[in-house]
Amino acid sequence: MNRVIKRYRSLPLRSRLALLVAAAVAFAVAAVSVTCWFIVHGKLFAAIDGDLRAANSPVGASTITRVLTDCAQNTSDQSDLGPQPSTYYMQVVKSDGTLCVFSFSAGTVKVVDADEDVAKGTTRGMGMRRDGVDSDGNPVRVLTLPLIADSRTGPALVEDHALLVALPLKDTEKTLNDLALILLLVSGIGVIGAGAAGLAVARAGLRPVDTLTEAVEHVARTEDLTIRIPAEGDDEIARLSRSFNSMTSALASSRDLQQQLIADAGHELRTPLTSLRTNIELLVRSEETKRAIPPEHRKALLASVTAQMTELAALIGDLQELSRPDSGQHGDKAEVVAMHDIAETALDRARLRGPELTITADLKPWYVRAEPAALERAIVNILDNAVKFSPNGGAIDVGLDGGVLTVRDHGPGIAADELPHVFDRFWRSPSARALPGSGLGLSIVARTVQQSGGEVTLSPAEGGGTVATMRLPGAPTPPPTTDLTPSGV
Repeated sequence: MNRVIKRYRSLPLRSRLALLVAAAVAFAVAAVSVTCWFIVHGKLFAAIDGDLRAANSPVGASTITRVLTDCAQNTSDQSDLGPQPSTYYMQVVKSDGTLCVFSFSAGTVKVVDADEDVAKGTTRGMGMRRDGVDSDGNPVRVLTLPLIADSRTGPALVEDHALLVALPLKDTEKTLNDLALILLLVSGIGVIGAGAAGLAVARAGLRPVDTLTEAVEHVARTEDLTIRIPAEGDDEIARLSRSFNSMTSALASSRDLQQQLIADAGHELRTPLTSLRTNIELLVRSEETKRAIPPEHRKALLASVTAQMTELAALIGDLQELSRPDSGQHGDKAEVVAMHDIAETALDRARLRGPELTITADLKPWYVRAEPAALERAIVNILDNAVKFSPNGGAIDVGLDGGVLTVRDHGPGIAADELPHVFDRFWRSPSARALPGSGLGLSIVARTVQQSGGEVTLSPAEGGGTVATMRLPGAPTPPPTTDLTPSGV
């Protein structure tokens, strides 16, 4: 059985479908054929039994007397039967098993013990119905009942005698055999036709799956994500085709973004690495040639190396942040946090980076669901952007009200044609190319805010400068923490 199951599972899908259809049709046809045969069998035998009951009418007293007299004189033989025009077998059975045949009987039927029991009156009920054979071995249907003679005073039971009436079954059995043959042929043709139809339907239905399979194999072989499968209709195959097309489009877009990120990262890394390599080569050449670099130049070289190392570290950190898988809105590490507290921490870091600036803040309580570290990094990036472009002695205004965080600087502002690109990866304004940075800070901000279900925008401020606006949806305020420290401690 296990071998059959394994062999079945190894067949192609269309062959399995065809076999299943053929098996289902075979079962249905077999059930219908067998039911039909038994119904016809029952109807034919019911008709024969009805004819037997109709033939078993009370026999006249003179006829019974003559038959019994012939039996007593042992003169009842085939010569007494004449031309035997009737198809009925009729005979009187005695309780000792001897029989007397009517003159018009079609022949004699072999007597069995059950017939003798009817004659003796030991059989329960009014008689017995059975299948038997005649003297020539032909099948007959037999009805044996107590013998009742019709006299002047009415029907009377003749003791120790039974009347046996039978009809031949040859024609009935031939009809049933012909019916069984016809049903068998029809069933075979039906099963073969169902198998062929199932195979044709399976081929037609699985043709789109073959197309999809060929497309998947082509993508696996060539990594060509531009292939598309025609999707017509709204059935499952069309939905699968559209899903495959969407998947390949998403993969192609992801690969393009990955290649663009690698190219941009390589371009951004090349400049600090080249400058760092040049400065280090100058220091090494100075050591090898024993020609000392003036102290002020050496100090500037070391400061440049330190700045470039810091820029590389920041760039690598930004790349790692962007390489993290996008966990969607409210990532696995998201929790309900106080946005005003995180903004206050970010302000402390910004004041250290721009001690010459005046940073004012008006932060009202607001709770959001986000990753605390990512949200703090996003706010720090916005504040760093404001510090970087603010003039010496300038001011930065920070506000948080109803989930809207605004950071307004008084720098040169952003040109209108540059606003659509400020959140692109590695994009930097031409006027900011000389300033430190990797061009990834605002991209990280946009990603973090989108993951938290919010939005961030940059727009020109009235009177000059830029306003960065971050909107985040609120979250239920967490319950206050109960202080369990005993009083007086």
